[in-house]
Amino acid sequence: MEYLENRELSWIKFNKRVLEEAVDPDTPLLERLSFSAIYQSNLDEFFMVRVGALTDRSKTDNTQKDGKTGMTPSQQLDAIFTGVRRLQPSVEEAYNKTMEELVPFGFEHVTFDTATKDELTFLELYFKREIKPFISGIVVNDDLPFPFLKNKEIYAVVQLGAKKSTTIGIVPVSHDQNERIIQLGNGGKRFILEEEVVLHYAHLMFKNYSVLDRALIRVTRNAYIMASGRGAEFRDRMEELVAKRTKLGAVRLEISDVFSRESLDYLCKKLKISNVRVFTSRIPLDLSFVYTLQDYSSDPKLHYTPRSPRKPAALSETKSVFAQVKQKDMLLSYPFESINLSFIRLLQECANDPKVTSIKITIYRLARNSKVVDALCTAAEQGKEVLVMIELRARFDEANNIEWSKQLQEAGVKVIYGPKDYKAHSKLLLITRKAQGGGFDYLTQIGTGNYNEKTSAIYTDLMLLTADRDIAADAEDVFNSLQNGTFVENPRKLLVSPKALRPQVLAMMDEQIEIAKSGGKGYIAAKINSLNDMAIINKMVEASQAGVRIELVVRGICCLIPNVKGFTENIVVRSIVGRFLEHSRIFIFGADGADQKIYIGSADYMSRNTIRRVEVAAPVEDERLKKRIRDMFRILMRDNVKARVMLNDGTYIRDRRTERQSPLSSQEYFYDEAYSKLEVKKQRQEQLRKNRESAADKKKKPTAKRSRSKK
Repeated sequence: MEYLENRELSWIKFNKRVLEEAVDPDTPLLERLSFSAIYQSNLDEFFMVRVGALTDRSKTDNTQKDGKTGMTPSQQLDAIFTGVRRLQPSVEEAYNKTMEELVPFGFEHVTFDTATKDELTFLELYFKREIKPFISGIVVNDDLPFPFLKNKEIYAVVQLGAKKSTTIGIVPVSHDQNERIIQLGNGGKRFILEEEVVLHYAHLMFKNYSVLDRALIRVTRNAYIMASGRGAEFRDRMEELVAKRTKLGAVRLEISDVFSRESLDYLCKKLKISNVRVFTSRIPLDLSFVYTLQDYSSDPKLHYTPRSPRKPAALSETKSVFAQVKQKDMLLSYPFESINLSFIRLLQECANDPKVTSIKITIYRLARNSKVVDALCTAAEQGKEVLVMIELRARFDEANNIEWSKQLQEAGVKVIYGPKDYKAHSKLLLITRKAQGGGFDYLTQIGTGNYNEKTSAIYTDLMLLTADRDIAADAEDVFNSLQNGTFVENPRKLLVSPKALRPQVLAMMDEQIEIAKSGGKGYIAAKINSLNDMAIINKMVEASQAGVRIELVVRGICCLIPNVKGFTENIVVRSIVGRFLEHSRIFIFGADGADQKIYIGSADYMSRNTIRRVEVAAPVEDERLKKRIRDMFRILMRDNVKARVMLNDGTYIRDRRTERQSPLSSQEYFYDEAYSKLEVKKQRQEQLRKNRESAADKKKKPTAKRSRSKK
């Protein structure tokens, strides 16, 4: 259909929007380098997971077609390789242009052509003393075994002159990021990379051969693994799979320059990949070193304006978080508000509160030094019932979560792993506390992001805290189902996939369709990371055809093309890519008014979320909080700095700003708002203090007069 886009090609367009930040003149120079590195690391993961999965599928059932565009796995792979190759000149231009603009600030990526005589002398000595003793060259031909090339590691390869038809040499390059940058001056700003030095002197590793050609290579390996299971044996199985993943087949070969065709063909043969999977790059094959460069300069012109999460203005510092939530629902917004001074504070208070009897939580990703784990362990050690559902299949966090599960168990926490064949991606917490006078009070937290202190400072997310008893009962049902390997089917208020999220979303969309057909103003809105669920897409098309206005803010994959005549004319799609990663999910059904329904949750409108994972979304029912979310969504729709608008041909353009419009970056707006709210709170507190002092002074004055009259 003309209003549908292939998922993989839509993702490439998203990564192109990331790359646009690397050339945006409004982005500080060192931050531009970061976006180039993000583009590259995004692509690494895309090849490891999506290309890896498509590669497997093309070998097992290449007749299986994409349900949106009718492309086979092989056709999708061809389209991916073409799309990635077309972007490569832009990637190289972005890096080179940024480095050129950094020269006046003292930065220079030196080559052997631009190095001074003294630097060349230094580099030769450096290689012989600091590098050569710790590496070795490997000679490979048909009579000698081919070494295993590690995933994403850099190697120098040389074509060797020999009697054998094809003989190559391979030199592993140390991948310690601190040593990778070889400083040549200006406090490290003038530098060369270790792999470039190894490549230049590679001939010294093969003294008995003549070196005919040389290049740097980097292999990307398939990382797509999927396992099912529930008990303790499942953790053992996951440990085995994570170890095996490093040995999966190659899906891409990157090379730094034109290389001997004969030797390149030989490499492809040994790696068992076709030449179409070879990608040439004339900039560093791994740009992760650029984050270290940021530490070499404190010049404010080169960095974003410093921002730090604020104390949540809605939370009092003198009352417990639990007591405040019992009085009214709370909505927290990250990274604009501090997770340490809100959610972590809540966990720590409850871990040490003798009246708290149980804490139940679902965990997907955690920070390296997790305060969440510390609080949960403390609670368990103090005799509370602590239940943790930890997802061992969280991609690229499997090993971390395996270790966290062991640490939690050692502290006395009951650890479970969720349903056999479904990932648990929900962000759900339930705290039970003895109530004064008997019975229990409950606090339920539902979030859009992980309980991760690090990402909470760079991802935009929302978190709802509520004492609603129906929501608490639903949360209890979710935890019971996770323990039993079943699914919630009839929740009271929550939306819970895989059984009770998509049907409810479709039903609420149907309500808006009926309103539009009856002459009313039907309205549907969503802020999500991705959209590919065909049931939801088809319902949106139906709603658009019925006259329902639909506004979508979709950061990444969007398989629905808007404004296609006869199908999606009433749909607007925007994408915001900027300093912070847009990660919050908001679902809105109905125009402003009492009947409007608003939810926040962990699910995107992707079939993997709506029918193949355990996800939770919660209604926002407090009118104050509903208004806050409506206002947030309006700001997102007005962003004219970092927003792109999707056209009816599937391309994206920057939102055009008229001469009368002031620049509006939603992320900067929300940070300014968090700062100003806290300032207003301080002013109110200061005024209350002055009022109390004034009242106290007035009480003292009559007493003083009476004492004088007695004298």
